[in-house]
Amino acid sequence: QGVISAATAPDIYQVPLELEKEGLGDVLSEHLGLEKRKADISWYHQVTQEYTERVNVAIVSKYGIEDVYLSIKEALKHAGRALSTEVRITWLDSERYEPKQLGEFDGILVPGGFGKRGMEGKVDAIQWARTTRTPFLGLCLGFQMAVVEYARHVLLWEDATSAEMGEGRHVIAILPEQYEVTELGGTMRLGNSPVTLREGTLAMKVYGQKEIEERHRHRYEVDPRYIPDFEKAGLVFSGVFQNKMEICEIPDHPFFMATQFHPEFRSRPTRPSPPFVGFVKACHERNGRRPV
Repeated sequence: QGVISAATAPDIYQVPLELEKEGLGDVLSEHLGLEKRKADISWYHQVTQEYTERVNVAIVSKYGIEDVYLSIKEALKHAGRALSTEVRITWLDSERYEPKQLGEFDGILVPGGFGKRGMEGKVDAIQWARTTRTPFLGLCLGFQMAVVEYARHVLLWEDATSAEMGEGRHVIAILPEQYEVTELGGTMRLGNSPVTLREGTLAMKVYGQKEIEERHRHRYEVDPRYIPDFEKAGLVFSGVFQNKMEICEIPDHPFFMATQFHPEFRSRPTRPSPPFVGFVKACHERNGRRPV
């Protein structure tokens, strides 16, 4: 009676349902001398329900190992479950993909990373998302490359770049507090930080509140000298902390949002990240709610 089968489940959230079916709760209750009760596993039934819709998302990344972005994969799953939508992910190497491949997807996500390798491919993917009105979500480096892309192709600053990428007009500059840093391990801007959102923006709509808190991990920022130029050209910085730009968006785009912070770090199965929910929702609005 105490033998419980631990069969492989298709989803980690299916495991408690399978164990309850095997009678694990009763076995443990009897062994520990506890009163037997009916387990409340309704939440697990809810999150493992069949998907009714599907979206295809491209993640344009520079690292070939998917587990590097495990938190992003999980955040997309969390958002998908909240919307009964299966999120199918395709990983595109930012140095090797063909631009025509991007047309196969309902949304494009550009994640974080370090170093100049693969950055130009990310800029190209962002330009494609912007000009074809494909839902786009940029995270950390993805935010910085969105700013670089806008500078190059809307402001027409051909030499616009990031200080991390090399010589040129550094619309993305190193944080002032990072100037004297020589040891790169654990010395960047890290951890939770408040962000204030602007009224009437996509960010405000997605979060539903003016004051939020998100986790950070970066050492570069938008150079404050260029912010008036960007805003005059139509790029909206909808989230700020003191004089730091935290979110950018394009108002007349179905969904174009990039964050300097990492919203995936705070996403949970019961509390999906608002930017990810907004992104997935925009993806299946674009594809006409494709069935699974």
